[in-house]
Amino acid sequence: QVQLVESGGGLVQAGGSLRLSCAASGRTFSSYGLGWFRQAPGKEREFVAAISWRGGSTSYADSVKGRFTISRDNAKNTMYLQMNSLKPEDTAVYYCAADRRNWGRNSYDYDYWGQGTQVTVSS
Repeated sequence: QVQLVESGGGLVQAGGSLRLSCAASGRTFSSYGLGWFRQAPGKEREFVAAISWRGGSTSYADSVKGRFTISRDNAKNTMYLQMNSLKPEDTAVYYCAADRRNWGRNSYDYDYWGQGTQVTVSS
């Protein structure tokens, strides 16, 4: 099992930047595919980005491509989401997720989830 804790959320003006972190427990962090998802009020949880076990492959939602960057540091058991050029529509609770078999776009593929961190972008 792995436990995930997100941090780095907050309030930022449109056009600004934030970096989210997802710290994981355990000694097998590198054996998990990882993803970021978000959920805005009244909306379903949606895919943001995902990264493969060693970080060699990444995937992004079209809405964040070119603005967000996902990365991981397996030595530190931590995944990151660098968010630049933030827009009000990026406002949501951001969740990190992990799974041994997948690093895909479908939330149902992930077995482990963090508690979420709020990101609010003001116009």
